[in-house]
Amino acid sequence: MQKQNKGVLIAGAGPVGLCLTLKLLKEGINVTLLECLSDENFLDQIPRAGSNHAATLEMFDEIGLYEKLEPRGLIAPKFQYRERKNNRLIAEFDHSVISEETRFPFVLQCERIKVIEEAMIMAKSHENCNVRMETTLLNFSQTEDKIMATVRNSAGEEEQIHSSFIVGTDGGRSVVRKGLGIDFEGFTYPDRVLNIIVAYDFTRDGFTDRNYVSDPDEWSNVFHWKGPPEVWRVHFPADPDAEDSSLTSENALQGRLQAFLPAKQDYKIIGCNLYTVHQRVASRFLGGRAIIAGDAAHVNSPIGGMGMNSGIHDAINLGEKLSSIFRGESELESLERYERQRRHIALETVQAQTIRNKRVLAEKDLAIREKNHDQLRRTADDPLLAKEFILRTSLINSVREAAAIQ
Repeated sequence: MQKQNKGVLIAGAGPVGLCLTLKLLKEGINVTLLECLSDENFLDQIPRAGSNHAATLEMFDEIGLYEKLEPRGLIAPKFQYRERKNNRLIAEFDHSVISEETRFPFVLQCERIKVIEEAMIMAKSHENCNVRMETTLLNFSQTEDKIMATVRNSAGEEEQIHSSFIVGTDGGRSVVRKGLGIDFEGFTYPDRVLNIIVAYDFTRDGFTDRNYVSDPDEWSNVFHWKGPPEVWRVHFPADPDAEDSSLTSENALQGRLQAFLPAKQDYKIIGCNLYTVHQRVASRFLGGRAIIAGDAAHVNSPIGGMGMNSGIHDAINLGEKLSSIFRGESELESLERYERQRRHIALETVQAQTIRNKRVLAEKDLAIREKNHDQLRRTADDPLLAKEFILRTSLINSVREAAAIQ
């Protein structure tokens, strides 16, 4: 078997692209990483995901990233389900029940922007990594043994880059996915999500660091983030037809927060943003030497913190397959196992669970709501059921399930 001698071209320096980069570099494989943003504005991105589950922390540790992130994050062993009415606790879960299953029996609350900042520093410092900032993938073609990609560089000029493989970690509008003609199957929720960043200590009202709040009219998520300054993000559903300004004005934001949890003074609001939620999975994850991962392959509701996590799991899984090919241990066809494993998880775990999470929080039928809440209480109160529940929500089970797929 002839060993591959060219490197991998990765389009998109988000958490998925960077974790794949670090995995490949660790295996001695050359990487060219394309990022359309510049060094000056790379970190000027909208606050997004950052609940890093146990299975992901194990992967961060494997590629040398965890030790960089832990000091910048908040270790959160517990999470709660609450009912908005009367601010009532439904159930609390503690990751200590999986302490024999993982070295990381907790969630690390560490925002996406910190993940990419630390990972980018590591990538740029590696001699086998060529980071191309302000460079956009335009298109690509492939032959039996190589990829030919056309990019627009920081000088605005077009140039061609050759590689053994190209991986699209370039988000929901992926150039790589579109270049392969892959359908992005699924749906878009009719409502939007409003994310409010606020400096307020919710723990004095009974909340823990991660909270899912049930309500038939206005469900919510409440997450704690390490400072400085210490902040919380509160998510609410938002009218898709309303003017953005009517939702994001200071008065509107104060009204939302005061209705959610009345306070004697105005909340100190740090910022906010609106976004649309999609539930989609690509019909295929690869075509020849071109592969997609992360949001390029699947997108989902943020409830449960599975989007970034499952994308990073794509990256590590794919990195293992590509490394085996470069070492001459596997044929190109081994990438089909990556597609079988990760597409199955995207459909049967990530999509199914995030859709259910939103449905449970927003359930309007009183009898079904009470049944759901009773089930959560019984699960939290039973150590065996709680352990199985957290093995699932921490995505440990999904990694094991994927590994069993041949």
